[in-house]
Parts: sequence; C-alpha cells; structure tokens
Amino acid sequence: MASAKRTFSDFKVFSRGYLRNKFGLFFGLIFPVILILIFGAIFSGNSSGTINVFAQNLDTGPFPTGQNIGANFLDALNQSSTITVITVDPSENFTDYLASHSAAEGILIPQNFSASYLASEPINITVYGNPTSSSSGIVTGTVSGVASYFNLQRFNGMAVIGLTQATVSTQQTKYVDFLIPGLVGFAILVNPMFSLVEISSQYKKNKLFKQLSLTPLTKMEWLTAKILFYIALSAAAFLLMVGVGVFAFDAHVTLTPWLIPFLILGPMLFASLGMLVGTITKNPETAGVIGNIVTFPMMFLSGTFFPISIMPDYLQSIAHVLPLFYIVEGLNNVMVYGNYAGALYDLAVVAVITAVIFVLAVKLFKWRED
Repeated sequence: MASAKRTFSDFKVFSRGYLRNKFGLFFGLIFPVILILIFGAIFSGNSSGTINVFAQNLDTGPFPTGQNIGANFLDALNQSSTITVITVDPSENFTDYLASHSAAEGILIPQNFSASYLASEPINITVYGNPTSSSSGIVTGTVSGVASYFNLQRFNGMAVIGLTQATVSTQQTKYVDFLIPGLVGFAILVNPMFSLVEISSQYKKNKLFKQLSLTPLTKMEWLTAKILFYIALSAAAFLLMVGVGVFAFDAHVTLTPWLIPFLILGPMLFASLGMLVGTITKNPETAGVIGNIVTFPMMFLSGTFFPISIMPDYLQSIAHVLPLFYIVEGLNNVMVYGNYAGALYDLAVVAVITAVIFVLAVKLFKWRED
C-alpha cells in the first residue's frame, strides 16, 4: 500500500539533489525564460504553407445575374496559395464561432454583396485578425489582393469592394500572448521527459533500482515523488514565464483555476512517458535516442512556437496525434481565447493519455531485471 510519508521523503531527497544541480536548474527554469525574451523580442516569420481561415457568406441573394458573387469571392480565395477557406453556416454568430474555435482569423461576406457589387455600390468585407500576428497579416493581404482583382475585373480598379478590420472578442493582442502558453507546454514536456529518461536508464544500468528494492519504498511511491517534483517545477516555470511576459512585453493572458489540471496532468504525463522510455530500453544511449525521437517532433509540431494552422495539412494531421498538442491547445484555450468548452475536450484527451501512460510505466517498471 502506498505511503504518503515515504513518497514525501523521496520527494524531498530528489528535490534537494535537483536544486543543487545548476545545469538542471538552468534548463528547468532559466532556459524557457530566455526563449520568451528571444522570441518575444525578435520573432517574425512568414508561412510557406496555407492558413486555414473560417469564412461566413451572408450573401443569400437576390442575385441579379444568378451568380453568388460572395461565393465566387471565397472560391477565389481558396485558389490562392496562402489560405484555405473553411465555410461557416450563415445561421451561426460569426464572432462567437471564431472564439469557440480558438481562431483569431476570419472572413465575413456581408448581406447583399452580389447586388451591391453589380450595382457598383461600395461594400466592405470584414476581415478578423490579430494585427500583430504574421498569419493575420497574410490573411488580410490575400483578401485585399483578391478584392483588388475583383475591382479591376469589373470597375477598372475603382475600389467598390473594400476591407473592414475587426478582432475577435479575445485578449490576444501580441505574439507573446500566444508564445507564453506554447513555452509553458515546452517546459512541461522537456523538464520531466529528458530527466526521467536519463534517471531511469542510468539507475537501471548502475543497479540503483536493485538497491532501492531493498528499501520499503515502492515503485509507485518512487514515480509519484518524481511526478510531484516536476509538477512543482512546472508551476514555478509557469509563474516565471508569465511574469516575464507581462512585465517585459505587456502580455495579456488570463489566469484561472482551469490552468491547474493542465499543470498537473502535463508533468504527470511526460514524467511517466520518460520513465517508460527509460525502463523499456536496454541502455542509456538507446534511451536517449528514443527519448529524442519521441520529444523533438512534439517540440516543433504541437504549436509551441507558432500555430499549427500555418503548417501543411499533413503536418497538422500529425500534430493532432501528439499529446503535447492538446496541452498547448488547452493552455491557449484557457489563457488566450477563453474557450472553456474546447479546453475541457483537450483536458479529457490529456487525462486519458496520462492514465494509460502512467499505468504502463508502473506495470513495466521493475526494481530488478530478469
């Protein structure tokens, strides 16, 4: 039967050892802060893939020539090499729909668009986006280019179709607002994953697990103590990153109790995964290679540094099978978009994956090798 006293004692011993390790402290607490300072200060980039953008066409007629010009406009956008239009039913409240789907970019075709266009009456398309986001700038530029083409085609360039800028009802105003949840996810992944891969493989090689088997400490108590430590470390890293983001870059993020489950389940998931990788491999070298193979795709394909919406479709499909994606997406939903329904779904996925990995880690973890 698990003992809280033994678990806490092991937690204290491990914590003291970790805090004395300057290398571990640097990568656990300081390195994520350095990343925020670097990316927050200099990050800017363009996408080489298409961006998925929600669009709503309220142009339901009448159509003087039998053509829905609004639909033609969206078709022209779809033919561009920069954005892919995802249509939204006209019955939806568009701004609420964008917020509930954690989307900052959107395109709204107004009512009577066809009639106004054919009658040469000025009419504006509303483009939603975050003015400081590179992807929003790409969307706005693409819509503006297609509008110029339509104006040139019928009116020799006279600006009949114009653009109106709008934003979704979200606090996201800067790139750093998006960066903070991503790097929190990065810290949740890297700290427990790499550490437990190394510890478990080295302990197995040096027969330390065999020695621990002679103590009253159980396997679950040992692993639980490590998980508790990395939960505490992740919480400290979270507070540091949010503090730097707010005070250095005036970031706007929401802090709510919804963050707590992600800050608990995330370290639990990756500590268990690191333990699993370290125990099923034969030596530390193999464990390190497998740990890197598991970790590096999640670092760059889970939305830690940039949104997956700017990635090619096949990479987006890969991202959706990575556990870190749901942690980063959940943190974004809670801290940036206020999309708690989406966060609840992400949390459920993370909880299921965590339970499976934890059970496997405990079952396959052996004090003594056969």
